[in-house]
Amino acid sequence: MDDRDAAIADALEALHMNQQAIRASTEEIALWLRARGSENTFENTMMALQALDTNAEVIASVIEQLRT
Repeated sequence: MDDRDAAIADALEALHMNQQAIRASTEEIALWLRARGSENTFENTMMALQALDTNAEVIASVIEQLRT
């Protein structure tokens, strides 16, 4: 792995960790809202979080490719 690939992988890994943190906090808020009767908001949020999950898998795959 050259320095450029390492730098890109490091940057993507930091973004990936931020994305995971945002996902976790968003899910916590959605669960809090659900407990207070906002089932529709909870369902909408969970659907949006599925997109984050899909994108997180792609990002993780690219990081792995760059590190090999």
